[in-house]
Amino acid sequence: MYRLYVIPGSHACRAAMLMLEHQQVPYRRVDVVTLLHPIVVRLHGFDAGGQTRTAGARRTVGLRMGDRLGTVPALAADGHRVSTNHRIARFLDERHPELPLFPADPERRSAVEECRAVGERHASDGRPADRVAGDGARPAGFSRSTGDGRLGYLLYRRALTRRVIIPRIRGVFAASSRANCELLADLPATLDRIDAWIASGVVGGAQLNAADFMVVPSLALILYRSDLLPLFEGRPTLELVDRLLPEPA
Repeated sequence: MYRLYVIPGSHACRAAMLMLEHQQVPYRRVDVVTLLHPIVVRLHGFDAGGQTRTAGARRTVGLRMGDRLGTVPALAADGHRVSTNHRIARFLDERHPELPLFPADPERRSAVEECRAVGERHASDGRPADRVAGDGARPAGFSRSTGDGRLGYLLYRRALTRRVIIPRIRGVFAASSRANCELLADLPATLDRIDAWIASGVVGGAQLNAADFMVVPSLALILYRSDLLPLFEGRPTLELVDRLLPEPA
């Protein structure tokens, strides 16, 4: 059975889980402690998959260390060690072609690849804290708002742990007022672009693909911020998120 190393509530890790579930591949989920995960996955034989992450235009010490040691999601499969969703998607598509993650038609595949790449950039750009914390968010408020949601609890199960650790997380990812403003400024155009992809059938079709599984978890993470929900309401994008990752009952 495959093993998938993840951080609880990570949008990038949920993308890998969705791909495995789509292909009906049995796997065992292995939760790794946030901030220790680069060391843990390195000890299990993984690397960082060749990625170079930034927080906006910055590469903090934490990001540089993670890119040298290892990252999640990390898939252990029959002796193979595969890191990053870019590599995991291709590995799964080759090993399990009966439920493909990419269309066979070259033109449609190119469109899906473009959309998937956008989703992966959102998943690995190093600024998850800004998506859920907001401008000037306090640890106590962050802890309450991230206890449950479309991705489950974020990072740590205990509210007190989230409250204590969140300042360190914001430091690693260079969370700031400026980054939060950039998120707010870019989000409407990003949602317009995804709506257009849905209208053209690139994502949100009867046959889901790798782009669906990459884009939706990133949007689900943003939706932990209730103040941003009005930007989603009435959009096909929100319908797609509800389809793959509905709000918990």
